[in-house]
Amino acid sequence: MTSSTAQAPVPGGGGRAAHPDHLGHVIFIAAAAAMGGFLFGYDSSVINGAVVAIRERFDIGSAALAQVIAAALIGCALGAATAGRIADRIGRIRCMQIAAVLFTASAIGSALPFALWDLAVWRVIGGFGIGMASVIGPAYIAEVSPAAYRGRLASFQQAAIVIGIAISQLVNWGILNLADGDQRGTIGGLEAWQWMLGVMVVPAVLYGAMSFVIPESPRFLISVGRTDEAKKVLTEVEGSKVDLEARVSEIEDAMHSEHKSTFKDLLGGSFGFLPIVWIGIGLSVFQQLVGINVIFYYSSSLWQSVGIDPTSSFLYSFTTSIINIIGTVIAMIFVDRIGRKPLALIGSAGMAISLGLCAWAFSYTEGTGGNITMPDTQGTIALIAAHSFVLFFALSWGVVVWVLLGEMFPNRIRAAALGVAAAAQWIANWVITVTFPTLSDWNLSGAYVIYTVFAVLSIPFVLKWVPETKGKALEEMG
Repeated sequence: MTSSTAQAPVPGGGGRAAHPDHLGHVIFIAAAAAMGGFLFGYDSSVINGAVVAIRERFDIGSAALAQVIAAALIGCALGAATAGRIADRIGRIRCMQIAAVLFTASAIGSALPFALWDLAVWRVIGGFGIGMASVIGPAYIAEVSPAAYRGRLASFQQAAIVIGIAISQLVNWGILNLADGDQRGTIGGLEAWQWMLGVMVVPAVLYGAMSFVIPESPRFLISVGRTDEAKKVLTEVEGSKVDLEARVSEIEDAMHSEHKSTFKDLLGGSFGFLPIVWIGIGLSVFQQLVGINVIFYYSSSLWQSVGIDPTSSFLYSFTTSIINIIGTVIAMIFVDRIGRKPLALIGSAGMAISLGLCAWAFSYTEGTGGNITMPDTQGTIALIAAHSFVLFFALSWGVVVWVLLGEMFPNRIRAAALGVAAAAQWIANWVITVTFPTLSDWNLSGAYVIYTVFAVLSIPFVLKWVPETKGKALEEMG
């Protein structure tokens, strides 16, 4: 779970750049919109700190626990599927504000549940906000960014996601320390895990507040006839020297010439979808089936399950988040230099080796329940391999998949194909999330063997079927 929805660049714009005096304002606007990405990452990962406590508080087994953890993904799918239509009807800013309200309500409700089903419902509501933010943030940034800076500003969303994951781990660790290392320890009348879920109110309110001080997308304003307001926004982001009449005409022409792709446009191959659509689905599925979200949803409970004390397990979870940020920066630097396929192959090989080492190390665990232990050597190797896995994922598949999905589809099917690929990713994410607790109860080492197999299989998949899109114009994708 650690990705954002890629958007094709807005047509037109050429090489125009914002005047230096306006660039700071544009960066602020993009950063404010990317707060949705921060919440995306924060909410996706914050549950990590509450897994053990929720199991104990509600006295549930692995299957029920997995359903609660994965409940947010149902909301994510619904939010992502409806966000575009909502944004076209009421605007990008209103859509952000709705997402902020959902985030806020989810944080409060999740922190104060009176039953397990109640917690699951609030998780779904928060997931709906995540899904909306994952679509609206990149779309809005693309629509307000000057062409010369669009790529760099669009990267704010992914950067915000990984920072959100890291901050949630740090906050969880701090709260756990206040509770003397006990997830169910009491702080101010509430258990530590409740504070972990409730603290999300702070960035949610900040996201909502920032949405009131950034402008609406010029593209939306023009689409609803508010041309004068659109011109004002264009002046703010591109400078006073821009030819406003020409820019408005350019946006109008682009909107009129767009082909609204539908599900029917994706059909035609021997197996239902066009081959390129299946490749997109494959990329999305492999990105999740290597088990990356196990690290961010379950890492604290994972380390505790192999004998590491709770406070240290939270610290290790935070360090994996820092590694995630470092890997994402590496990918952003090299994805245009060495190409998408080479970076994906490097990542696949590194993930396969790392996951294999984890599987080997976990095979040495002994004991049951809260008395599981692991030899020091294997424990050290497991920690190093888990961090290595996150690094190789972040510097490759974490970024490359979304770059490829934004580039590889022909223009006439891009929007619809992206929707199908994103849906496949949410489904695969859900499968991994709901199965891990049961798999780990059955055989933790066996679970990691399965993830290793998928990492290995991703290598021939990339070599044989994935196209290289480096240096190609979007119009060249046939």
